Amino acid sequence: MKIYVLGSNHFMQEMVGVKNRLCEHGFDGTIHPDYEAMVRGDMPEKLNMVKNDRVRVKREFNTLRDHYARILDSEAVLFVNGTKNGIKNYIGGNVLIEMGQAYVNNKKIFFLYGMPSGLPYQDEIDAMDPICLNGELQNIVEHITSRHSEKYDKTDY
Repeated sequence: MKIYVLGSNHFMQEMVGVKNRLCEHGFDGTIHPDYEAMVRGDMPEKLNMVKNDRVRVKREFNTLRDHYARILDSEAVLFVNGTKNGIKNYIGGNVLIEMGQAYVNNKKIFFLYGMPSGLPYQDEIDAMDPICLNGELQNIVEHITSRHSEKYDKTDY
C-alpha cells in the first residue's frame, strides 16, 4: 500500500522518519523528495525559504499542486500532527487543504497522533473521519487490514 506522508513543515524531520518507518513496516511510504533533501542538508537555500518566505515557496515550487498529484498517486495519506505553537495535534491550513484533496478522492486519512480540538475548522476535520494512530505507527496495520481484509492480507505487512 502506498502511503504519502504530509504535515506542517515544522514536522519535516519527523515526517522523514515516519516515511522510513512505514517502509520498515512493509508499506510503500513516500514523501516529497525535497523534504528528505532538506533534512539531509542538501537544499539549505530552500530550507531557508521554507522557514522565512513560505508564500514564495508555495508559488515558486507550486507545492499545492505538487502535493495534490502525489496524494492522487497514493492509496492513503498520513499526516504528522504533533504539537506546534502550543496546539496539540496541530492541523494547519495547508494540511486542511491536503486532507480535503485526499477526502474527495477517497483516500484513507490517518493522523499520526490524536484529533486536534478547538480549531475554527474543527467541523471540517471531524467530517472527514481521519483515523488517529495515537502515536503508534504500527496501528496503521490494524486499520488497513480490518477494513480491507479482502484486499490486504495481514501477512503482507
